[in-house]
Amino acid sequence: MLDRPQRKRAVNLSLDAALVEEAKALGVNLSAAAEAGLREAAREAWRRENAEAMAAWSRWVEENGLPLGEHRQF
Repeated sequence: MLDRPQRKRAVNLSLDAALVEEAKALGVNLSAAAEAGLREAAREAWRRENAEAMAAWSRWVEENGLPLGEHRQF
């Protein structure tokens, strides 16, 4: 969901003024940079929130193998 292009929404942000000026001077697209940062922050939050479930699934696969693994052709 987070990787799909979505319609844009205007928002107000408060950012360090010196950082904004430096980024602008370097030609950084502030909207794209903010969007990329938010996307990564959301991914990291999802990973933290789901770490226990992912670890449990990995343990289950180690103990039981992949579901339908006997049907794999590779």
